[in-house]
Amino acid sequence: MHQSEQAETAIPFELIKSLPKTDLHCHLDGSLRPSTVWELARDQHIDLGAKDPDELRRMLQIGEARVTLPEYLERFHITLRVLQTKEALRRAAFELAEDAAAENIRYLEVRYSPILHREQGLDMPEIVDAVLDGLREAESRLPIRTGVILCGIRHISPDMSYRLAELTLEYKNRGVVAFDLAGAEKDFPAKHHREAFYLILNNNINCTAHAGEAFGAASIGQAVHYCGAHRIGHGTLLREDPDLLRYVNDHRIPLEMCLTSNIQTGASASFEEHPFKLYHDLGLRVTINTDNRLMSNTTVSRELFIACKVFGLSVYDLRNIIINGFKSAFIRFDEKRGLLRSVLAEIDGLLRDAYPDSYDVEKIYL
Repeated sequence: MHQSEQAETAIPFELIKSLPKTDLHCHLDGSLRPSTVWELARDQHIDLGAKDPDELRRMLQIGEARVTLPEYLERFHITLRVLQTKEALRRAAFELAEDAAAENIRYLEVRYSPILHREQGLDMPEIVDAVLDGLREAESRLPIRTGVILCGIRHISPDMSYRLAELTLEYKNRGVVAFDLAGAEKDFPAKHHREAFYLILNNNINCTAHAGEAFGAASIGQAVHYCGAHRIGHGTLLREDPDLLRYVNDHRIPLEMCLTSNIQTGASASFEEHPFKLYHDLGLRVTINTDNRLMSNTTVSRELFIACKVFGLSVYDLRNIIINGFKSAFIRFDEKRGLLRSVLAEIDGLLRDAYPDSYDVEKIYL
């Protein structure tokens, strides 16, 4: 089987699931198990308006619906109600890492905003510690490594973003690996939060920013040029500005792409019209992520399977997209180099076994 033939052949889901992978764009409050939301609500005596777990799941998951980004974000009001205690946060973090490890995610970055978890009196360090405790427990039991990204929220206030940047600095080298700016893009420019990013960058901390999901390429330009973002969350609308696209490509700024989520929020009209393949073919450092495992009812394996099927990707394309994730991880270069060597050997071994008559690692460099 030649490379062109492999591109036309569906890559089996189980093979994709078996490969070591990353998830770099994954929201804690959007990635709970439906059963956990039900149990936490029951134990905390919270009425979520559902008569049983199945109804609750239907309330939380988007399914085939098309919604606006604000409508998509409304589901978080439900999950956030049950994530106001240390035990709930610890459990959610542990289970998220457990679910990721079950599909061979070797490196997971979990993002959330501590300011959204204070309704029962927790202070922000308590919130961060609870999430880190859950992730550390998962790391002690499972073959997964994790990092935390703390999020400022565009539509809350630049002052609060600055406080969250300070909190990120407090937890530097203690499990928090980066700062992010999330929330509604329209009418809430990233440049208003540049003081928070200035603090982050001047303390040698990684940063990313949601941009180009619900607003145009200008939003990505602000994230890059005003905020100094090292990665872009989504970046779906980057193609609107070819010059900025070239800049992002030249500077190897990774795109944290989330296919299913983008279709559900209308950032792209369909999988077939999604710009992922365009960006991949142009050489941008594209990565595949879940965004919200619960709301979008997805996994990284499923997102990669969709990409392979819709865009006719070859096993070589798949390999390089997965490697993009490891290259883009917010971990130290010396550690990343060792991790890359390990996963490359594992990926090549699995693909050779799957395609014994055709897989040729030399083709990757053609």
